[in-house]
Amino acid sequence: MQTSDLSRYLLLIYIIINIISFFLFAYDKRRAKKEAWRIKESTLLASAFFGPFGAYSAMKIFRHKTQKKKFYLVPTFLLIHLSLIAMIIAGYL
Repeated sequence: MQTSDLSRYLLLIYIIINIISFFLFAYDKRRAKKEAWRIKESTLLASAFFGPFGAYSAMKIFRHKTQKKKFYLVPTFLLIHLSLIAMIIAGYL
């Protein structure tokens, strides 16, 4: 496998993780409205750690978990990922 193939593969995985994170937050919001069984906050935070773009987008779009102090970490996760991506693009990583 060449480096460019590996990069594409990793990017695809990263995008999928963010999509899953988005849908976990969306699903939890839907369940909250129905007062039904919910996804654990630890699961949502873990998904936000690995897929912060999806989690942050869902939080803003669905106005979900925006007032809970634990979830103030999500923008921090997003900034960490943005920093790492910038470092990769710049060639530092």
